[in-house]
Amino acid sequence: MDATNVLLLGGTSETAPLAMKLATAGYAVLVSTATDAVLAIGDHPAIRRRCGRLNGEQLAALIREQDIVALVDATHPYASEVHQLARRVAGQTMRPYLRYQRRPLLAAQPGWIEATDHAEAAQIACSGGNPILLTTGSRHLAPYVAEAHHCRLPLFARILDHPESIAACDTAGLDETGRIFGRGPFSLEQNRALIRRHQIGVVVTKDSGNAGGVLEKLEATQLEHCLLIVVQRPQETETNCFDDMDKLVDTLLQQYPRLTD
Repeated sequence: MDATNVLLLGGTSETAPLAMKLATAGYAVLVSTATDAVLAIGDHPAIRRRCGRLNGEQLAALIREQDIVALVDATHPYASEVHQLARRVAGQTMRPYLRYQRRPLLAAQPGWIEATDHAEAAQIACSGGNPILLTTGSRHLAPYVAEAHHCRLPLFARILDHPESIAACDTAGLDETGRIFGRGPFSLEQNRALIRRHQIGVVVTKDSGNAGGVLEKLEATQLEHCLLIVVQRPQETETNCFDDMDKLVDTLLQQYPRLTD
């Protein structure tokens, strides 16, 4: 019999280890990522990759065409639109939906200020009159660019060197001089060097957990006497949500034991 096909929505550093665990458990794993940015997906022969954003109809068609039996969502903790779409399509196609989400850090860390969303974070960041460094990616630049322009403050964003990220900067109106290219997570010293180079007074980040390098940013801002603003995670209620990869795979095995020759 053919192997059981699982669709893994990836794009984060957890993609490769989770894909490897699924493949080692006996599944054929199709990793789907929104872009073609360089990403480790694991070197198991049962793992393959496709690239490109999918709407609901396209995702449902992919599930049917590839004979997918389960959808595993390991996209970024802040990708709420993707989570909602994947959960909805899984229900429509009658496939189980299992989500992996890395553990957040403690909600109240000394040395940072929490913001409920990017609009609030932009207002707080610009209120002190200091240069700002965004480490939140390229998808929510607009409120920061608008507020920084209004307050006439230098704004820098650390983003991927990818056409989609560059296009997002163009759309938001972020000057080329404010674009810093790199792929994280970044070390403590890399963060400190960047803060010093641009005389940053405020750093904005997300609570992406240990894998997202948040603690290194926190320590860097403390040592460089900067303010750290953390945008809170979207509030979502999940039933099949795991912060342990082994438990996710075990749950999947209970629902869909792997099929072998």
